Amino acid sequence: MDEDELIRGSKEGDLDSFNRLVESYQRMAYNLALRMLGHSHAAEDATQEAFFSAWRSIGSFRGGNFRAWLLRITANVCRDHLRKLKRHPLTSLDAMPLEPEGLSSSESPEDYVLRREIGEHIQRGLASLPLEQRLTVILSDIQGLSYEEIAQVMGCSLGTVRSRLSRGRAQLRDYLVERELFPRKFRLNK
Repeated sequence: MDEDELIRGSKEGDLDSFNRLVESYQRMAYNLALRMLGHSHAAEDATQEAFFSAWRSIGSFRGGNFRAWLLRITANVCRDHLRKLKRHPLTSLDAMPLEPEGLSSSESPEDYVLRREIGEHIQRGLASLPLEQRLTVILSDIQGLSYEEIAQVMGCSLGTVRSRLSRGRAQLRDYLVERELFPRKFRLNK
């Protein structure tokens, strides 16, 4: 079945059709939530909430870009989670890894530690961005969406997308340069 048939089936209440859509987009939605929220457990919860919300409102989907519609729901759920956290901050022991994960057999322990450290700095840099710039950078540079799709997800104009992306990238670059993590060849002032 193609995506249009799955959407049509979902609108008619076919849970199997919707589950196939979930399988197609769950990684993308989770990755967006993880980058927005910074913690795997929060990202899992947000992704689940986004798909539940999408199931409840699939009848209101009027066609067009389903991926953008779903990522917009995911981004809105993440915004809600971030607002809640701002009002009621909490620290989770679950967020602290006990053992290294993701060490491949071809990767040395030193490379693994370096890769994890750089990844953590990038995540902190993303977290330092204003919410709308963070979302724009994630959708463009991590998720690979076009400017038009980003505009649909965020409900704004192409000019706003370009502006937020430019500012977000510049601020992230400055954050990484301050920590001497941005390679010299990519710096404006070499």
